[in-house]
Amino acid sequence: MNSILQDKSYIFAISIVKLAQFLQKDQKEFVISNQILKSGTSTGALIREAEFAQSQADYINKFYISLKEANETNYWLNLLKDTGYIDGNNFTSMEKDNKELIAMLVATVKTLKSKLKK
Repeated sequence: MNSILQDKSYIFAISIVKLAQFLQKDQKEFVISNQILKSGTSTGALIREAEFAQSQADYINKFYISLKEANETNYWLNLLKDTGYIDGNNFTSMEKDNKELIAMLVATVKTLKSKLKK
């Protein structure tokens, strides 16, 4: 059974893939599109990887790295907006979804770390 975090990160990854396709096909932009493709899809992949973590520490680490990837994705989204590769509407929608993932990942990491200390 998938968690809300898994579902949201997967849906977000689909939008990232579509964004990268648009950037490469229509905008002829390949460097940033590859960067955002890696970080934006890694977020969900790491959440999925956590299912088979080798230890509790590894489990927490997967979520922490996922958080870092989501934060990197936010950087690339801002850069794409500020350089005119994506418009404000696309940026706003994607940034909202990404910030929601970041908030969920922050809460997950905090909860897991507090449980580990007990």
